[in-house]
Amino acid sequence: MIQQLLMNEIKLHVDVLFQEYGIEQPATLKILTEHPAHPEHGDYSTNVAMLLAKIVRKAPLQIAQELQQRIEKNGSVQCLFAKVAAVPPGFLNFYVNWDTWSTGHYDASNGLADQRNKTKILIEHTSINPNKAAHVGHLRNSCIGDSLSRMLSQAGYQVEVHNYIDDLGNQLADTVVGILHTQTEETFNRFGDFCWETYAKVNQAYKVQPELVEQRSTVLHALESGHSNLAWMGALVAERIVREQLEEMKQFGIKYDVLVWESSIVRAGFWDTTFELLSQTDMFHKVTYGKLAGCWVLKNLEEGAVSVGESTDYQGDKVLVRSNGILTYTAKDIAYHLWKFGVLSNDFVYQKWEDGLWSTASQGKKKLIGQADVVINVIDYRQQYPQEMVMLALEVLGYEQQASQLKHVSYGVVSLSPETAAGLGIDISEGKSSYAMSGRQGIGIKVADLLDRMERVIDAKRSRKAGISSRSIAAAAIRYYLLKYQLQTEVIFDLEHATEITGNTGVYLLYAYSRANSILDKAKKDTRLSQMEAKFNGALLEEQEYHLLRHAAYWPETLETATKQLAPSILCHYAFELASLFNHFYSVCPVLKGSEESIAHRLWITQMYKQTMHQVLEVLGMPTPKRL
Repeated sequence: MIQQLLMNEIKLHVDVLFQEYGIEQPATLKILTEHPAHPEHGDYSTNVAMLLAKIVRKAPLQIAQELQQRIEKNGSVQCLFAKVAAVPPGFLNFYVNWDTWSTGHYDASNGLADQRNKTKILIEHTSINPNKAAHVGHLRNSCIGDSLSRMLSQAGYQVEVHNYIDDLGNQLADTVVGILHTQTEETFNRFGDFCWETYAKVNQAYKVQPELVEQRSTVLHALESGHSNLAWMGALVAERIVREQLEEMKQFGIKYDVLVWESSIVRAGFWDTTFELLSQTDMFHKVTYGKLAGCWVLKNLEEGAVSVGESTDYQGDKVLVRSNGILTYTAKDIAYHLWKFGVLSNDFVYQKWEDGLWSTASQGKKKLIGQADVVINVIDYRQQYPQEMVMLALEVLGYEQQASQLKHVSYGVVSLSPETAAGLGIDISEGKSSYAMSGRQGIGIKVADLLDRMERVIDAKRSRKAGISSRSIAAAAIRYYLLKYQLQTEVIFDLEHATEITGNTGVYLLYAYSRANSILDKAKKDTRLSQMEAKFNGALLEEQEYHLLRHAAYWPETLETATKQLAPSILCHYAFELASLFNHFYSVCPVLKGSEESIAHRLWITQMYKQTMHQVLEVLGMPTPKRL
């Protein structure tokens, strides 16, 4: 990675400079490089001389010139740069020698690879309630989580992906109550669609039949005990829904290593052990008065006590065991996280769900699963406080190191544009800019319906049907649409925008990639060109070629930045610019026309682009088609 090599080189000379000046180097000094917006300012640049000016009491430009001379004299990276320039007011600009760069890739992270391979990262994502069909908001979670797992695996970490199944929660209980106490006569293609309708109906029924709410508590107790007819019914509903959800996710290239069922956590005694551990601390107690009387509550470290005046939601997140004895989601999540980090004495047993996928079970075999060094949870921003409570529990129990390695990847929810909401029959007379999806009201875009619609759009616009299927292209387009937004951005989902295939879309990336394949295939089939060796020639480098090369050279460090920030949108931005630069290169610089030297040179650039884009698409979880 050029950037890391360059930063190591700069740091080496800065360290020597401090030694020679007899000045202690500040711990806060951060040496950074950037990609200049204008190529005339080089391919890399650093302002380190300006940071040093006040410390060593010299003019920034003078320091930059001194560093330039040291770098040129040392020569360890000089061969990689055609020029190093110190320019006012004190920047150091570096110009890549593209002939040298073209001979191989520069990687300064080999030492990190061994270290990372010893670090196990557990990623939990998707974790949809198993009570109805998945909607596009769930899919955003899955796409983010799957891309993070690919990024971290590419970076050299051991990655294990979990999908948590809440088969003891209110939502599943509501669906079971709905199946027993509401009537649906419609025809549905999938069980999940029937449950979608049933879940909405029972929530409407609760308003006019308050006695039905008591049935929810009955079902919840039955699910947790796990032995009655109701428990078996809930288990069958959950399993059927999970199988449908997993099949949907497969169409988007999303995979898991482990399914963790909430019922397994309870029945394996995870909470019992956790309760014993928490009971030995001063931060966990049973409330004896007020609205929370009879509840077991985890106190906030800052407060040291529960305030009676707090909001219901705030109190609810602190309650681990309700007064009726039912565990809250947060209680089970704390137990689960103690297990994730390998600090709980209890363990699961597993059964094979399908090839490559294991599931926790009541009977099965032991496996080396969990025991992570880092835990990443992909959950929307509304779950920030429950995540903080899990971290607090780890700290209360003395696991500060584990708490520091618990990462919450928070993201904005998916809502509906006014036009899309109106199309679903939602009243938009209030004039809002977006409308929330609601499972309780049966409002939302189901994943399967969206994929069907996108497939029809793709199929209608394809002039040729060679290569991958329209459905695969549709899935890639939807996945890219949900990944390209920054994590904290609320995605206002618009069906018309989501099904576009021009501009910054997944389809645009696939066309640019397949175009490179087409050019290379034509060269192989041409008897005059088939024996030609693709070879870079810096003397022939034109402006559009240079811009493409420059951006391709930034790929390793872009991946590194996105991985450190856990931000797939950075890769989407990079991919779109790479595809745009290639298309511009292709239109301005005919690859298969001109002199043999020119053709060989441009074939090399095309191959280089294809290899780079192939890596980008794979990390983003998108197909790499030879043809469209």
